[in-house]
Amino acid sequence: MTDRRTEILTGAARVIARQGVRGLRVADLAAEAGVSTALVYYHFKDRAGILRHALAFIGDRADRYTAAETEQGPDASTRPPGPRQLLERTLLLEFQDLPEVRENSTAWGELRAHSVFDPELREELAAAGTAWAAEVAGHLAELCPAAPPGAVRAAAERLTALLEGLSVRWLSGLLPLAHARNLVREAIGVEAGRLGSGLDAN
Repeated sequence: MTDRRTEILTGAARVIARQGVRGLRVADLAAEAGVSTALVYYHFKDRAGILRHALAFIGDRADRYTAAETEQGPDASTRPPGPRQLLERTLLLEFQDLPEVRENSTAWGELRAHSVFDPELREELAAAGTAWAAEVAGHLAELCPAAPPGAVRAAAERLTALLEGLSVRWLSGLLPLAHARNLVREAIGVEAGRLGSGLDAN
């Protein structure tokens, strides 16, 4: 991706997080990114193209900070993390009081809300959500290898839905960050207990 495209998409994520999808105007995006409106249209053709590429950019950015934390996290110098730790890390990295994470999560929520009215965006968002749930399911399957695949997928969907709901409440100031993280940990314990991992559900 060229630097200009990255600057435009970074600006798009910022504008969407701050003003919502309906508040995304190409002139505002160009000003945010420090480029001309003509350059925005050159790279992304139209507003729908901006939204599609912004969605992919936000997802990729989340993957980058998740991967970086996994490689450089507090456990990196000790023994490799087990399935439970990997699952917790994957989910809890969405609850970091860092500007990029807050902006990413807010923009993702705005895009998800807008997809109710935009079938094309809805399909792309659904694909991204399916990939995320599959990643969670993969960690759950390692944690609970004897569990039926259908039960693992259902547990991953419940954890994903919980994560999205708690993220909105945290970002809205309705839920303290530490409490949101504890609720996620407790939910992982409950799901692991249901799937028969042998771990205490508490």
